[in-house]
Amino acid sequence: MSLTPVLIDFDGVIRLGEKPAADAGKFLQYLTERKIPSYIISNSTLRTGDDVLTYLEGNNINFDVPAMTAVDATLHYVKEHYSKVSVHCIPSIKKLFKDFINDENPEAIVIGDIGDTWNYKLMNEIFRKVKGGIPLVAMHYNRFWYPDGENQSLDAGAFIKAIEYGAERESILIGKPSPLYFRAALRLLGFSADDEFFMIGDDLENDIIAAQKIGGRGALIYTGKTDYPLTGNQNLKPDLEINSLTEMIDILEKVI
Repeated sequence: MSLTPVLIDFDGVIRLGEKPAADAGKFLQYLTERKIPSYIISNSTLRTGDDVLTYLEGNNINFDVPAMTAVDATLHYVKEHYSKVSVHCIPSIKKLFKDFINDENPEAIVIGDIGDTWNYKLMNEIFRKVKGGIPLVAMHYNRFWYPDGENQSLDAGAFIKAIEYGAERESILIGKPSPLYFRAALRLLGFSADDEFFMIGDDLENDIIAAQKIGGRGALIYTGKTDYPLTGNQNLKPDLEINSLTEMIDILEKVI
C-alpha cells in the first residue's frame, strides 16, 4: 500500500465535550474521499466503536472510517483468555461481559470507568484480590479527562495505578499506550506492525509518545487535554503540533 495509515483519537480530537469538533466532518470526509487507510482508536471505556460511529452518524457526519475503543479490545482479550471475570465498568458496558461475569471466583479483574462510584471499600476489595494473585486487566492508564469538556476529573488510570502500587503487581494494559492496541488497528487496516503511520491525539503520553515508540509519527492537537505551549520533560516531543483537524488535512496533502 502506498498511503500512510492514519490513527485518530476520539475524545479531545473528533469530539470536544458533547459536540463534534467543528471540522471533524470535513476531516473524516477527506480521509474517506482520498481513500486514506484510517482508524478511530479511542481509550473510552464508556462506549464501543459502534457507539462512536452511531454518535457521528447522528451528527450528520458522513464518512467511511472504522472505530474501536478500549472496550472492544478488552472484550476481545477476555474472550481469548478467560471464562470468568469481575468487571468494574458502567452498567451499559458491563453487560457486554455478561457471559463472563463471576464476582465471587474470577480468573481476572477488569477495570474501566465507574465515575464517582470509586470508594475505599471497593478499591480495597480489588486490592486484596490482586495482591492474592488474580490478574488485573486495565482498559487504559489515562490519568485524567474532561467529562464535561471543561473540568478535569480523575480517570481510571489513577485508581488502577494506586491498586498496582499497593498490591505490588502490574496490570495487563489493553488500551493506549499499549503497543498491542496500535498494532491491532494497523493489522485491521492491512498493515504490519513495522509500517509507518500517523497518530493524531490530544494526549502526549498515551497517544503521541506511545505511537513514536513503535515507529509512528505523532501529531499532537491542542483541542483537548494538552495545553499550548508544552511544558515539562523536553525529551517528550511530538513530531507535529496542530491546532485543528483542518491543519492536519494540509499536512497530509503534502506527505501522503
